[in-house]
Amino acid sequence: MTLPSFLSFKPRDFSLPNSSWGSEMMRMYDHYNSQCEVETEGGEKQEGKWRRLPSYNRLLKYATGGLYLSKMIQSNARLFTRHIRDPGAAFEYVLFVNSEEQKCVCIFQAGHLLEGPPGHVHGGAIATMIDTVTGTHATVLSGPVMTANLNINYRSPIPLGSTVLLESSLDKKEGRKTFIRCRVTSTDGSKLHSETSALFLSITVSHLLLGV
Repeated sequence: MTLPSFLSFKPRDFSLPNSSWGSEMMRMYDHYNSQCEVETEGGEKQEGKWRRLPSYNRLLKYATGGLYLSKMIQSNARLFTRHIRDPGAAFEYVLFVNSEEQKCVCIFQAGHLLEGPPGHVHGGAIATMIDTVTGTHATVLSGPVMTANLNINYRSPIPLGSTVLLESSLDKKEGRKTFIRCRVTSTDGSKLHSETSALFLSITVSHLLLGV
């Protein structure tokens, strides 16, 4: 017997399709998801060049301020891009990573709560998604990281409700530093919305606990 969702202890994967996803969001999801697993001539399944990254509403494992404060925070902490009760109202997105080519792509559908200029997505919401995508990509490449710098050039506004692509690629790695580049475009690539260069620093548990 299956437990009701509110009684289930299995975390919800927010990177899976839901009823709020539009046709373009679903089309792009199917395009990349179909490349996550391929069938050989012998009929066997094997991993493809892309891998979908699951996404949950909690990310915190450590917190500054000592163990007691950490336990208090952890009981209520939520990843804010995934803590919207109304599907489709804000951040709807899914990430795929290509380890061989050292690339990451995010399909992002912007909901009505992200409005900045009338009818268009707030620049801070765009920056949030860029930080999310490049930070996730840097973590895949280098392990735990923290954002050191984001340099964003906004080229054209993103209409609310539209679906765009965030394409992240490795620029270079130098010691603890991971340099990432990211482009936000229309799904067909005809319109450039923003370009970003980002720097992330590799961290350890001690960096998090001591705040250094």
